[in-house]
Amino acid sequence: MVIQKPSIPKGTRDFGPEETIKRNYIFDTIKKVFQLYGYLPIETPAMETLDTLMGKYGEEGDRLIFKILNTGNFLKNINDDVWDEIKNRNEASSTFDTKKITSLICGKALRFDLTVPFARYVVQNQNNITFPFKRYQIQAVWRADRPQKSRYREFFQCDVDVIGSNSLINEVELIQIIDDVFNKLGINSIIKLNNRKILSGIAEIIGEADKIIDITVAIDKIEKIGINKVNEELEQKGLSKKSIENLQPLLNISGTTKEKLSVLKEILKLSEIGLKGIKEIEIIFNYLKNIDIKSEIVMDLTLARGLNYYTGVIIEVKAKDFEIGSICGGGRYDDLTGIFGLKDVSGVGISFGADRIYDVLSSLNIFPEKTITTTKVMFVNFGEKEEIYCLPILKKLRDLGINTEIYPSSVKMKKQMTYANNKNIPYVILIGDKEMKEEKLTLKNMSTGEQMYYTIGELIKYFENIY
Repeated sequence: MVIQKPSIPKGTRDFGPEETIKRNYIFDTIKKVFQLYGYLPIETPAMETLDTLMGKYGEEGDRLIFKILNTGNFLKNINDDVWDEIKNRNEASSTFDTKKITSLICGKALRFDLTVPFARYVVQNQNNITFPFKRYQIQAVWRADRPQKSRYREFFQCDVDVIGSNSLINEVELIQIIDDVFNKLGINSIIKLNNRKILSGIAEIIGEADKIIDITVAIDKIEKIGINKVNEELEQKGLSKKSIENLQPLLNISGTTKEKLSVLKEILKLSEIGLKGIKEIEIIFNYLKNIDIKSEIVMDLTLARGLNYYTGVIIEVKAKDFEIGSICGGGRYDDLTGIFGLKDVSGVGISFGADRIYDVLSSLNIFPEKTITTTKVMFVNFGEKEEIYCLPILKKLRDLGINTEIYPSSVKMKKQMTYANNKNIPYVILIGDKEMKEEKLTLKNMSTGEQMYYTIGELIKYFENIY
């Protein structure tokens, strides 16, 4: 028998009990905030049809979609011409029709994000939901990216969107949600805002209005590859050197948000769409003046968000105290449902990156201590007679909502205590012959070593006071 070395795909991770408890703390914190603002949960399948996903994320995004190979005898559909094309791929790579092959062998794909599946869900269920529809969704997504630090192929997103409303009050509410979540998690954050309409106006005044997608995709990489590489990419996409040169000072406008908007108003005075974007940003900042937001909020003209479907305000959040990519982001999309046949339905949403948030909390060591412990009380096992005596007491503690367990066998005390220490169980209860005769028990505080002698009623009162 050949022994196989166990492994998992690169870019994926196992999570042990302690890690899973911490991740659930993140999910639960985010979920409670979503619910405070009136959002309702949905779930969608891990896989979507390939047609649903392809063409929604831009050329680069399409390449990162994990395609699922068709099951059954799908090869019978591939004719000789296609086989010849596959065989000659190395010799004629420039003419190799990847889409043609993919469409024949793959009809489904793992979801790339939660926004496009949400748009598909809205269209399919439009007669069963109330607009504006406020939903949240916490599920895994997959991207065929190159694995690296804080960038995974499988990761969880925590999305919150409202669809069927053009009101900018939705953007303001999402900023409040961001602020609430990161304050509850203890992460100092900076919220960056921009508007795709402003970027469209900039593209317009430098004479490259038709290149807006190329410009936003390139600008989105500034932090990763630097401005010089971004300029090289823009040139490769067909922007003239003059246009690229004219773009530079626009991306480097400095000062307060008010000062940046003042400069932009003058620069974009002939661009209707650019001025509309400025107006939207002004309205949002005006609303925020009257709200106690603890996070720093800035306008960042280099913020672009690379996905194609954004059309208005865009948002990105960074952690102040730890160097990592964005930990939350999103924006306004005016007609994503139109692709699926439901026209003129605007939406806006944000997505919290749970895995990066986990990395921030772990690196800064700011997970609350309570998230590490699951069992609060463990009963030491002295034998069958004691087990029978302990079981009703365990039930009483569990009925109080106190996580309680009994060691499953009467092994040496040292082994049972080591088990309790390794699981960070704060209290251990010992019930032997003496305790049973006196109808009392010994409660040991594992952190202080203190031992207390209680009746069952006294024990219940003690735990009612501390939990």
